[in-house]
Amino acid sequence: MRDSLQRPLRDLRLSVTDRCNFRCTYCMPKEVFGRGYDFLPKDDILTFEELTRVAQVFVSLGVEKVRVTGGEPLMRRDIEQLIAQLAGIAGLRDLTLTTNGSILAQKAQALRDAGLRRITVSLDSLNDATFRAMNDMDFPVARVLEGIEAARAAGFSPIKINMVVKRGVNESDVSAMARRFAGPEFVLRFIEYMDVGNSNGWRMTDVVPATEILERIGETLTPLEPNYAGETALRFRTSEGGEVGVIASVTRPFCHDCTRARVTAEGRLFTCLFAQNGHDLRSLLRSSTDDAELAAAVSRVWRAREDRYSEIRSLATDKVKAEMSLLGG
Repeated sequence: MRDSLQRPLRDLRLSVTDRCNFRCTYCMPKEVFGRGYDFLPKDDILTFEELTRVAQVFVSLGVEKVRVTGGEPLMRRDIEQLIAQLAGIAGLRDLTLTTNGSILAQKAQALRDAGLRRITVSLDSLNDATFRAMNDMDFPVARVLEGIEAARAAGFSPIKINMVVKRGVNESDVSAMARRFAGPEFVLRFIEYMDVGNSNGWRMTDVVPATEILERIGETLTPLEPNYAGETALRFRTSEGGEVGVIASVTRPFCHDCTRARVTAEGRLFTCLFAQNGHDLRSLLRSSTDDAELAAAVSRVWRAREDRYSEIRSLATDKVKAEMSLLGG
């Protein structure tokens, strides 16, 4: 199944909550997501059974990879039960989860036992002061590192580490991250600061381009071929046998290869990280609609898809976009 620009549907980002215990300035700044912010009511959020049904339908349409996201997905109670359900879907080749790592030390083994085989940890600095400032909850970096070690002990390998790089905030930490996660136990990704949502005050001057990020790594890197068609990262092998990559969605857009759909915790289908509106799947899930009809509805949305925001960014930056915290990155 292909969209209007002949891009196949291969990846599903499945959000399980819109809540997070961090207030990262580029995603959920306190000025917007403060004490009085109205998060989704419990009854509006898809149940584990509904989330699993959605994933099954997407797999029937060609999805090979499901990434569980949030908000912070480990804040969803009994998340390992959902992982076990998703891991049992016939035909699903890759099940992974992205977390800020704050609760990972307590959850790593349960996630592994439930059937999760890959995990990504968002970590924007090894400098404790910088990390506390970026998460804006005074959360220490040591506890995230404890979570990463717990994931290693549980058998996750390699562990993917994501670092969002923002000008004037943490670009000086790139080389330290590259040294710390240079070995084969890790896959390190540096991500250009993106203009997702309407809350983070994004400016082009805040972006550290991929070319500069690579220079800041400070060692000779060997280019690697993409793992698969539509891979977002430019990949390199380190001298220690590990892998680093840069996701240059601002300076080198990859819309032409994008194979990702996103479903929010309340059951809205988005066909682009920068989309303005989602398509309601929850009402279908909670009606008499069967799986064939649900698949047909998803298929209609995907076949009509024409999103390529990053390639036309200068024409679209004034439009209202969904928040990163709803779509899970």
